[in-house]
Amino acid sequence: MGDKDLQEFRQQWEEEISGRGCSNRGKGSSWEERSSKRRRRQEGPGPGCHGDGESLGPGESPGSESESDPPPARSPPPPNYLHLAVSLLEGRTSPLRNRIQSAGRRRGAAKPGEGGWSPAGRIAQGPGGGQRESLLDQLISDLNEINEIPFFDIDLPYELALRIFAYLGRTELGRCAQVSKTWRVIAEDEVLWYKHCLKEGYETKADIGDFIGWKAVLRDSLKKEQTLQTNWKNRIGAASQLHYDVGGILCDVHSCNEMVVSGYTSGDVRMWDISTWDSSALYLETSRSSAELGLQPHVSFVRINSTIAVAAYKGGAVDIWSTVLGREPIHHYQHNQDIQAIAVAIDSAAVATSSCYQVRLESSDQRGYWQTACQFELQKLVGSLQFVPNGLNIDGNETLLAAAEDTVYLLKPETEPKVLHSIYGNTVTCLEVSSNRVACGVRNVGWIMSDGNKVHIYCLQTAQPLSTLGNALGDFTCVNLRDSPPYLAVTGNKDRKVRVYDLRTSKAVISLYGHQLGVSCVQMDDWKIVSGGEEGLVCVWEQRMGTKLWEMHSRHPVRHLRFSAHTLITANIPNEKCPRGASIMDDDLTAHRRHRGIIYVYDFSVNKSAPVLPICCSSYDEDVGYNYNIALSMPYDRIR
Repeated sequence: MGDKDLQEFRQQWEEEISGRGCSNRGKGSSWEERSSKRRRRQEGPGPGCHGDGESLGPGESPGSESESDPPPARSPPPPNYLHLAVSLLEGRTSPLRNRIQSAGRRRGAAKPGEGGWSPAGRIAQGPGGGQRESLLDQLISDLNEINEIPFFDIDLPYELALRIFAYLGRTELGRCAQVSKTWRVIAEDEVLWYKHCLKEGYETKADIGDFIGWKAVLRDSLKKEQTLQTNWKNRIGAASQLHYDVGGILCDVHSCNEMVVSGYTSGDVRMWDISTWDSSALYLETSRSSAELGLQPHVSFVRINSTIAVAAYKGGAVDIWSTVLGREPIHHYQHNQDIQAIAVAIDSAAVATSSCYQVRLESSDQRGYWQTACQFELQKLVGSLQFVPNGLNIDGNETLLAAAEDTVYLLKPETEPKVLHSIYGNTVTCLEVSSNRVACGVRNVGWIMSDGNKVHIYCLQTAQPLSTLGNALGDFTCVNLRDSPPYLAVTGNKDRKVRVYDLRTSKAVISLYGHQLGVSCVQMDDWKIVSGGEEGLVCVWEQRMGTKLWEMHSRHPVRHLRFSAHTLITANIPNEKCPRGASIMDDDLTAHRRHRGIIYVYDFSVNKSAPVLPICCSSYDEDVGYNYNIALSMPYDRIR
């Protein structure tokens, strides 16, 4: 309805109401009088009423009727809008009455007889037509005020309405979709729900045209997440082991994005893709230069990311493979002495290794050619290396963090090493870095016995300390800052406790005790905590309640622990690489699994769910070897 039509409608309405009121007053009996009588009957009997609902005038008796007066003619029922207007004029309760009263109070009417607005006062003041016209003007002005409110389906363009709806959440969009058909079209736009999927972390690599119906995609993703959370809590899923019988003893394990790499004392390196279980590219061959040295040395470290897999051997040799090509190494280089620490970049083809006082950074260019990006000579032995996430500089080189005895260095190519943390004599026991913070656990050896070991938090941009966490008697063995929720950090300590700290207050908000020996690795997300101990126990905790959901046990210490939304990967690696009584030619080294170590993969996805994960993963009916996982916290599940 346009402005011209609306104005004509209001004028016609005002004339019709005024004309109908005058004609009704002339006839003497109308639906207005009957409505007033009906209202008096509802209010109760007055003086002179005998219970029949009508009052008697002087000289009238009950039961007598004036036969001289003909019965009044029945007037047709008024229109709905006319009835609403008259009811408003007579002062009845309506949804607009409160708004009209508040408008009258805002006009500043101080005295009720001069400028204040009151329905009863208006009706009682003047003869019939005057107060009706003033109330009618008030009603028309209120309708004008309502008409000034812009509606998305009339006045606003679609793009502007979509921009406004982009500030609403999922619940608000669902409510707006129930207002009208036009609002439903806007509230269910693909752009809005695509942004909500990205905000929740679903289908982050997908394009808006990859799916039809992003609202349904978000709904299915939320339902799947709830099912996975239920499976995690109730220990529902499938468990499997990654074996390599002829490899000897397990030396090191690392995983990233459903890819697992492991190194053995035989010098072999194996790689698994647990998302597809493709066995065609499991075995990674060593380079010729490392094989020509004679007997293949033990594997010291293995690392993997989405593009490359790296293995460091005893003696200082390093091999690099492509996760896409596999088999043969694409790069090889040699250190003069044994490698003490190794790290790989998160999303790029870059490797950093340390040997004695030297740190070496190898990277690949856009054409795939490997080269030595830079070398650093430090004054202390490096024990740990970490790449800074999203730490690329202008030249495309990565930024490194190195923990050397009691000092933490910030290493950038073509610049001098910068000291980030240094306390003389206080050894750095663990190191972790996120996109904007650095956490390092420090062992205190001062004279003050009450001053325990702490975790220091630094800002990467300013290199200034932010907070100091904890005051524990044991050494901090692990800290997880990158995968933790915002402003939270989880730590593991040799005092057998898992602690969660709030970085804003520097206080421990959760303290969990469930390991018999020290905590070796830990990780957390928004609702659960998973920790591994030196005794071989893997514990899953509920973060909000601080209670243990379930645990799994193995013989050897837990050296690697990594979980995603639907998988959990743990590695139990023996401390003793050459068991007593075993030699090179002894078959016991490969026949008895109690010496080897084991890699467990737990899958909690919906399509692979099993009744309950077994506490003991051995059925004791195997033809080859033994499994001595006897120290269990719950009864056996699969013993026959």
